Amino acid sequence: MALTKEQFQQIREELDYCNKPLFFFDDDPDGLASFLLLYRYKREGKGIPVKSTPKVDDKFVRNVEEYQPDKVFIVDIPMVEQSFLDQVSMPVIWIDHHTPCKRSKVKYFNPRMNDPEDNPSTAVNCYFVVQQDLWIAMVGAVGDWQLPSFTAEFQKQYPDLLPKTVKKPEQALFQSKLGELVKIFAFILKGKASEIKKYVNILTRIQNPYEILEQKTAQGKFVYKKYQEINKLYATLLQKAKQAKTKDSFLIFKYPDDKMSFTKELSNELLFLHPEKLIIVGRVKSGEVKISLRSSKMKLNQILQKALEGLPESYGGGHEYACGAVVKEKDFEPFIANLRDLTKQ
Repeated sequence: MALTKEQFQQIREELDYCNKPLFFFDDDPDGLASFLLLYRYKREGKGIPVKSTPKVDDKFVRNVEEYQPDKVFIVDIPMVEQSFLDQVSMPVIWIDHHTPCKRSKVKYFNPRMNDPEDNPSTAVNCYFVVQQDLWIAMVGAVGDWQLPSFTAEFQKQYPDLLPKTVKKPEQALFQSKLGELVKIFAFILKGKASEIKKYVNILTRIQNPYEILEQKTAQGKFVYKKYQEINKLYATLLQKAKQAKTKDSFLIFKYPDDKMSFTKELSNELLFLHPEKLIIVGRVKSGEVKISLRSSKMKLNQILQKALEGLPESYGGGHEYACGAVVKEKDFEPFIANLRDLTKQ
């Protein structure tokens, strides 16, 4: 289940009746895929990845003032501050699938408002809005560890990218060519903002996945070369992370800032390799540890909130089995101790 047909129609009309939209999207494959689906349908506007924090707040008002859009779309961002909405004069459409938020001055679309247990990725909902670019929608869904209702249709059209033998999202992510495409989407979002903009712009014009995977066009080769460069850095870090495995049920890997964050990708792959573990990957930067948590067994969101109690400078949230948090470096060990107490490890 996803949003209703009426809600899909409402979003489609919001796209149809605007001339200069501005899109804010999360800097992961689901967020990027969601933006691409909406942009490639509309063929107008500008996209801005939200990289520094998983929320749209006051600092993004400047982007709105500079671009002067007639509508603002926010996709796959778990938090939007009311102060941002209060300062923006044009309509704001927010499409998400994280824990629902109550806000005013925004048209808010979240399937969990219809059913708290319903959680299709934002790219899935955006696909049902635009009804095109199936391969991009699959990248977003699998990037969020989901096999959506249109998986069989994708397997029929692209059997070499996702064989019918694949039955689980983690298999799709780590044991298929589609999974490589997910990594490509993730890795082109790494680095300087000017570089990211360049590669995202190219993706708005790519016609099919083989342009990239088989490097059939100059644009596809350009994107794939970027992926290869980033993947070398990732592979080195992954090798170090694998060595962090211990005999208990926690796998904790913390690494210093190296100009690029791989916490999401590392935690996902480590969970695939060690599904019995609670995965905690932290990147140390500017006195803080930015953390990705993953589990295949424990619902992490409520546990995380309790683990953050008593750490007033820390915050976090996310999905049931995949969360993110930011804690002060001095509070990292107390945070881990809280997690151990809460999970009785």
